[in-house]
Amino acid sequence: MQKILVTAALPYANGAIHFGHLAGAYLPADCYTRFHKLLGNDVRYICGSDEYGVAIAMSAELAGRSPQEHVDHFHEVNKNLFADVGIEFDHYSRTTWPGHDETVIDFFKTLLAKGYIEKSEAERLYCEDDNRFYADRYVVGSCPRCGFERARGDECTSCGSSYEAEDLINPRTKIGDKPLTKKRTTHWYLRLDLFKDRLLGWLETRGWKANVVNFIKNYIEHLRPRAITRDMRWGIPVPLPEAEGKVFYVWFDAPIGYISATKEWSLLKGESDLWKKYWLDPETRLVQFIGKDNIPFHAVIFPAMLMGQDIPYKVVDELPANEFYNLEGKQFSKSEGWYVDMADFLTKYSADQLRYTIASNLPETQDSEFCWRDFQNRCNGELLGKLGNFVHRTLVFAHKNCEAQVPANIELTDIDTKFLDDAHAIAEQTKKAYSEFRLRKACQFIMELAQLGNGYFDTKKPWQAAKAEATKISMNTTVALSLECIKLLSIVSLPVIPNAAQKIIEQLNLDFSALTWDQRVAYQFQPGHRLEVPKTLFRKIEDTEIEKEIETLNRSSGQ
Repeated sequence: MQKILVTAALPYANGAIHFGHLAGAYLPADCYTRFHKLLGNDVRYICGSDEYGVAIAMSAELAGRSPQEHVDHFHEVNKNLFADVGIEFDHYSRTTWPGHDETVIDFFKTLLAKGYIEKSEAERLYCEDDNRFYADRYVVGSCPRCGFERARGDECTSCGSSYEAEDLINPRTKIGDKPLTKKRTTHWYLRLDLFKDRLLGWLETRGWKANVVNFIKNYIEHLRPRAITRDMRWGIPVPLPEAEGKVFYVWFDAPIGYISATKEWSLLKGESDLWKKYWLDPETRLVQFIGKDNIPFHAVIFPAMLMGQDIPYKVVDELPANEFYNLEGKQFSKSEGWYVDMADFLTKYSADQLRYTIASNLPETQDSEFCWRDFQNRCNGELLGKLGNFVHRTLVFAHKNCEAQVPANIELTDIDTKFLDDAHAIAEQTKKAYSEFRLRKACQFIMELAQLGNGYFDTKKPWQAAKAEATKISMNTTVALSLECIKLLSIVSLPVIPNAAQKIIEQLNLDFSALTWDQRVAYQFQPGHRLEVPKTLFRKIEDTEIEKEIETLNRSSGQ
């Protein structure tokens, strides 16, 4: 049994999550966790709201709320959205709980004592009009590497370069487009440059894709001290007498949230040291799901912070990083009206329909997108037309012709044997795809298995075999093997469409709750096993619905 700790990038409590967020980290992490729990492994999925930073302070101000009220609101909004779409965290924490502050301060004090943090005076971007320092996401300007004119304050979305906001050319405020000048102020810096050799040596032990490794190596080569404090009030105060008015930079405190969240989970379990079983055991497999823009923080900065501790924390083993997931060819943008309200969406369509649509077109190696027509096609053509159709037609036929029971008196011909072998082979291929973070491929195999079942049913024509006593054995065999295929479908589809998978299990009248993947595969129906009344798994989505959704999207964006 493997021990696995799964995390997903902490969502920023500054707005409601959208489909792009689900595709980037939370859905693939959820499917991976469900898969490993199904295997019988000891796996925990930990996440929580990222609640500090200048963006939240400014958004709260615009919304007429205090920062705490602001994050309280969006913490609950996102927690409920995650639950509605079937994302099952073992614990969903937040970085404003007291235990997080304590953990961050411990990290800081250790790094400081070991000489990995230094105090330095430097120039920072300052707005004379607002009498305020600006940093990171609330600064725009021209990229110092490629010249892109709308580069963010910490990263260029055009060339992918990371830098300090002060490196921008012609910097200005993101809101109000006010000019920024440089003003001297004191900050504390993490000496990332001191970790170069350790990081490069550690990276050699990771069996990651060559393009990811090369990107990280290049990033490490350009490491320099990085500021970990900011001039503001909303955040965790730096615990030094000379640091009045300074708080920790959100990207210093946020990754530590994975650890503090696990600590909170331990406390809620009544075992305060339980977190150590996962974070301090070298045998734990730490898997961190992120979007590609978070690679430097999770593959370089956070590992360096962990390496600088006296406590032997786990450093990431696997770092599945997805590309961007867009909407009808453009980035999701609530400010521009180019978004889909997830809460509203889930009142009209099922969580499984959304999960499957995203998972089957996940941006694993390149950007992908949600399109309303594609959503309709996947729901009607695949979930309903292939998987739902095969399950329903088989169970309806069994109720009508086999007294709602698993038939006895079966005899396998070459066609039957091949079908059975092929079905189990596809199930095994799906298992391999899940284990290798290939969720899109797993979805392809699920539909391949459903189509195999439909093809077998059509080829055997049990409705004809039912007409004569001499061919009843052939009919029985077709139904029995089709039920076996449906059982396999309930197993392989569970990580992606858990509600539908559970409905299949219930209609087969099986209690699989205590069985692992392999035990479920090995389970054999007994002749005479009763089947429950068949119910449809998915509904058809009409053209008029999709036309209305597209019209709403275009109208909200002013198109």
